[in-house]
Amino acid sequence: MKRRSVAAAVLAGASALALTGCGLQPAASFVPAAGPGTIERIDDLPEGAHITVTSKNFTEQLVLGKIAVLAAKAAGFDVTDETNVPGSVAVRQLMTGHQADMTYEYTGTAWLTYMGHEAGIPDKQEQYEAVRKEDADNGLTWLPPAPMNNTYAFAVREEAVEELGGITKLSQIADLPADQRTFCVESEFNSRADGFKPMLKKYDLQVGGSGESAIPAGNVDILDTGTVYTATDRGKCNFGEVFTTDGRIKSLGLQVLEDDRGFFPAYNVAPVLSTETLEEYPQLEDVYDQISPKLTDAVLQELNRQVDVEGREPADVAFDWMTKEGFISKG
Repeated sequence: MKRRSVAAAVLAGASALALTGCGLQPAASFVPAAGPGTIERIDDLPEGAHITVTSKNFTEQLVLGKIAVLAAKAAGFDVTDETNVPGSVAVRQLMTGHQADMTYEYTGTAWLTYMGHEAGIPDKQEQYEAVRKEDADNGLTWLPPAPMNNTYAFAVREEAVEELGGITKLSQIADLPADQRTFCVESEFNSRADGFKPMLKKYDLQVGGSGESAIPAGNVDILDTGTVYTATDRGKCNFGEVFTTDGRIKSLGLQVLEDDRGFFPAYNVAPVLSTETLEEYPQLEDVYDQISPKLTDAVLQELNRQVDVEGREPADVAFDWMTKEGFISKG
């Protein structure tokens, strides 16, 4: 979800730029009409004030993109909805090329993928500050991040928690008998330099070998990304690799284990704006700062679930949540 091959990224970037060059918007740019709520229309906003909002094309980004569009419309802006752009690099190019004014981006993605650092920073605030400082040179301003952290994690089916001694933390896996240390992981995560095996080492475990830290090789199932969740739910393994805001966590009744030794990098989402645009319309900071504190892991799990499990449109899911929270009203 966060990482693409170089070839795919280049192709996606070319597609997005071609799309922009033709003056067209991506498909599904419709959002319901929104009126003001706690996000009020800006009194001194000049007529014709305009911003372009962009997002990537996976579920969570589509929902966040629609939230951003609705917020700007409620504040009185004319908005070009350029959400649903294929690929992270394409969206990044739109922002750094100042062809888009606002997006929701992940701190870890910016740090590792865009800025090229070899290791992420597990501390959420430190990761945000590092990204914010470095991206200022690119003409981009990162507003304070949301609590939601769409990073890697391991989850266990809820009905097995007590069977496994009331487990809530990754460090407790080492306390289990070896035959209960069973894992489902995707192939990429299994082979990553910052993936499965380094994580096990952080928690005093290893695949193979002998002794108290051993995990029998047969206890690790390498699966396609889409099947890890269902395999974990069905008991094929006790611990399945997940993304922390995936809607299937809630729909399947999985429980995320705490990364209590801080292995996984922080992937908090934050509003990112063109510095030039923010200087022209400083009121945008207040608009998006209202929303960020409400964007928790649990909220995004539910919003993602409504799209992926119930088949709802991201724009409708975003609109219903925004009106429920009082940010906007029905137009």
